[in-house]
Amino acid sequence: MRRTAKDTEESARKVRRRAVLMGGAMGAFVAVLGARMRYLSVDQADEFRLLAEENRINIRLIPPARGLILDRNGKLVAGNEQNYRVVITREDAGDVDLVLRRLASIVPLSPEDIEKTRKEVERRSPFVPIIVADRLSWTDFSKIALNAPSLPGVTPEVGLSRAYPLDIDFAHVVGYVGPVSEKDLEGIENPDPVLQIPKFQIGKIGVERWTEDLLRGKAGQKRIEVNSVGRVMRELERVEGNPGENIRLTIDADIQNFTQVRLGTESAAVVAMDVETGDILSIVSSPSFDPNLFVRGISQKDYSVLMENDHRPLANKTVQGAYPPGSTFKMVTALAALGAGVISPQTGVYCPGHYEVGGRRFHCWKRGGHGTVSLGSALAESCDVYFYDVAQKVGIDKIAEMGRLLGLGEKPDLPMSAITAGVMPDKAWVRERYGQEWRIGDTINASIGQGYVLTSPLQLAVMAARIASGRAVAPRLIKMIGTEEVPLAEAPALPVQAAHLDAVRRGMYEVMNGTHGTAKSSRIADETMLMAGKTGTAQVRNISAAERAAGVVSNDQLPWERRDHALFVCFAPYDRPKVAVSVVVEHGGGGSTVAAPIARDVLLYCLTGGLPPLEAYPAAQRGRIETQFKEMKLRDTGAATSAKSRA
Repeated sequence: MRRTAKDTEESARKVRRRAVLMGGAMGAFVAVLGARMRYLSVDQADEFRLLAEENRINIRLIPPARGLILDRNGKLVAGNEQNYRVVITREDAGDVDLVLRRLASIVPLSPEDIEKTRKEVERRSPFVPIIVADRLSWTDFSKIALNAPSLPGVTPEVGLSRAYPLDIDFAHVVGYVGPVSEKDLEGIENPDPVLQIPKFQIGKIGVERWTEDLLRGKAGQKRIEVNSVGRVMRELERVEGNPGENIRLTIDADIQNFTQVRLGTESAAVVAMDVETGDILSIVSSPSFDPNLFVRGISQKDYSVLMENDHRPLANKTVQGAYPPGSTFKMVTALAALGAGVISPQTGVYCPGHYEVGGRRFHCWKRGGHGTVSLGSALAESCDVYFYDVAQKVGIDKIAEMGRLLGLGEKPDLPMSAITAGVMPDKAWVRERYGQEWRIGDTINASIGQGYVLTSPLQLAVMAARIASGRAVAPRLIKMIGTEEVPLAEAPALPVQAAHLDAVRRGMYEVMNGTHGTAKSSRIADETMLMAGKTGTAQVRNISAAERAAGVVSNDQLPWERRDHALFVCFAPYDRPKVAVSVVVEHGGGGSTVAAPIARDVLLYCLTGGLPPLEAYPAAQRGRIETQFKEMKLRDTGAATSAKSRA
């Protein structure tokens, strides 16, 4: 059928209309596309240029060098050593599992190491480098560098790791560092970004922990260029951070080492203090441990050995240990009674070997008694009955007040972990703690440092220093921060009459040098260094009436854990005190036989600046002392300042 002209015209009109509509739609699309292209390429050019740059350039933190810890003479106690390690960054690695398998074929990586790294990679942000292995040998480190093209996202690095060249000598004081844990971060408000670096090390205990903000320093940063697969092409810019402050302790490394060796295998604590400044010259807890084990990752076997040792090597007995002070407390009772005016130095008390009060008998250590004694002879012979009697006259509240004046029952302000305040009880304390009233027997026990009274070896050293100086000397552990000297705390005169202090000091002198002194066998023979001291024996078990009647079992016949603690405090020289020392030997037996000889040796080392001269000892003891010194294996602490340990 032939189409008419009219049909043909109508069909052409429809085609034109459709062409116009299609052309208009296409024109609109092109216009929108052009506008969008202009918006992206012109209006948003700066933003997209920045995004492209960020894909090409990474910014990474540079951990700062940790500040050094030195002894008072500049000998290195805690330093940094080179550490070859390898890190992986997830966003650059791509297939992390494949890269880790390749890495394990190059250097030794256990399945446990790989699994631990995988979990850490998943937990951290993709741009954070994760340490896969550290403390690599130079050979392994070189292998990784040579195989870099097949290990995207993997970077060999040379970092710094903490090292303790004097290991056991300063373990309890300085402590150690370890990787930042979630618990560490929970306790910090607005944590430093450097703490987010996996396995970044911070102080865990001791000076390392309590001066962390000073030692850590400030991180630097570097800008690196990477290619399309994340391989580092070059370092564009590096801004070094600021290293941490160096800290100089008051402790003398040589005295510290001598004390540690002198204690041997004893479960014990020793503190030596400068009487004039309060500087701690030595503070040793024995046995000790190697802090380097914790930095490198201590094995379960090594940790179990430390935890199962009944001598508790991980505990810092010098500040954490709370012990009955025993007879070393008698100076407190004496000064309280003198201050209250209930006795004079000449007041006599008869000791028949026991003291009866409230129908109960309290015994003196000397079964037959001491007869009539005054303050000087009571201290020299450590007569218990004398102090039972005067304590009843003065009362516990006055005794407690004097104890606090001498530093007992007060927590020392030092950068060390778990410091105890001890217990200096009074009537209010017992009422608050136990909801009961103070009893007469409590005063009797407290008068000789038993019952509720508990003190740390550090507190006993402070007590001895205050008695020696007559001033409220405070202990100081940090001598310098950076180049600035830490100011000495004010040490005002004690509110105690000089005559009373002199009387007590004289009694302590007789302990060492008197005919009947309990520690006369540990006296110093050199007239220029004569010492004053006080022995103490703290019971850790009750002695029954039946045992007392049959004869008290001697300490050496008892299991170790049931023996008495041995204590001793002293200062020297007597006429111009310079150094005070306290010693506590757990389950050591008698203070005069075990603790006093240790204190004498440490005191002499402090005063003479080296191994004590034999002339300082009584002639009859010099042969034994010489043999003892020859068998001691002292460390050459000067070797600790090796160049590799410097930051």
